[in-house]
Amino acid sequence: MVHDRSTYINGMKVIVNMHQVDLSTVDLNLLKLFEALVRERSVTQAGLRLGLSQPAASRALGRLRTMLGDRLVVRGKLGLELTPRGEALAGPVAKLLDDARGIVSPAVFDPASATGRITIAAHDHLSLMVLAGLMARFERHAPALSLHIAQPVGDNVRLIEQGGADLALGIFDALPGSLHRRSLYTDSLVCVVRSGHPVVAEGLGLERYVSLRHIAVTISGVGESAVDVALSAQGLTRHVALRVPHFLAGAMLVADSDMILTLPSRLARLLAERLPLALLDLPLQVAPLSPAMIWHERFHRDPAHVWVRQQLVDAVAAFNTAG
Repeated sequence: MVHDRSTYINGMKVIVNMHQVDLSTVDLNLLKLFEALVRERSVTQAGLRLGLSQPAASRALGRLRTMLGDRLVVRGKLGLELTPRGEALAGPVAKLLDDARGIVSPAVFDPASATGRITIAAHDHLSLMVLAGLMARFERHAPALSLHIAQPVGDNVRLIEQGGADLALGIFDALPGSLHRRSLYTDSLVCVVRSGHPVVAEGLGLERYVSLRHIAVTISGVGESAVDVALSAQGLTRHVALRVPHFLAGAMLVADSDMILTLPSRLARLLAERLPLALLDLPLQVAPLSPAMIWHERFHRDPAHVWVRQQLVDAVAAFNTAG
């Protein structure tokens, strides 16, 4: 059922007849002419606003009157005046055109006025590496935008697929077709021991490396680590005395023991600035690491997410040039 709509003009209630219309017959350009007539109160000036000659504007007004079933504007002492139906339609037409412009206009993102929260899934290693630089950029460019590090889960790929986070950081194998990936930097593995550990003076060869008690950081609990795969290829194994889920915990435990920890070199240097640790080369060939960020297709072109991803890229740009 279609209902009439009422509106008030100068205190008088006016009933606007609402009936079903074939939208294919509605010409938005004619509504733009009506909007210009409301502002200019002149056919000539309204035409100039839209780039139309006076005859073309007059013909368009005739089509507009036919489309809306009313004269809409009539001549008055001070120029064109709106009819009651014209008055009733002025507001709705202006809103309709504003909404249409909003639909077809490119989405924009203003970091300075942005609010809300960006959720990133990352384990402690990558959080420690990127958060300081990323938060500095948020503070400088988007002070009202907050950052949330999601609770660690076993499968961040699934978390992104299910919408539990905007971005995930990590080292990923094959990804579903709905996800995008961008590498952030490259890294390698090194060893850390406590300062003053005998192996610092004696040197660390492969045989000594295997003989030591190791702390291993187990993140997902799935599959062997790259170190164990490389050792197995040479018919060797190491003694993992302790498994922990966090690199920071492993580094602090190494600093107070004679155990050894193998971890990404950039993180190792960062931790050695704060803990009594010594860095040693890993006496084993292991493929370089390539941490990346991943995100879902639904956010691929969203201006806010594009901006955040660029901030991450910029925050780690120095990693690719640092030694």
